[in-house]
Amino acid sequence: MRKIPMRKCVVSNERFPKNELIRIVKTPEGEVVVDPSGKKNGHGAYLRKDKTVFETARKKKILDRYLETEVPDSVYEELDKLF
Repeated sequence: MRKIPMRKCVVSNERFPKNELIRIVKTPEGEVVVDPSGKKNGHGAYLRKDKTVFETARKKKILDRYLETEVPDSVYEELDKLF
């Protein structure tokens, strides 16, 4: 029996299996990108794959605070396509 990795959604603060979340990464170069594989190098934040969670993160700028940088609109547009 394999252990299922759990991660916390930065909006709802609930723990979910890693495959139910999408990862947004601030790379060592300072670039913010969406990481569908979940394996890119850098500081990551997880969002549950839910339209309301995404809208809350965008409206309250939760990703900006968690990643300690301004998240560009292109990242939000890419997330909008995923949901």
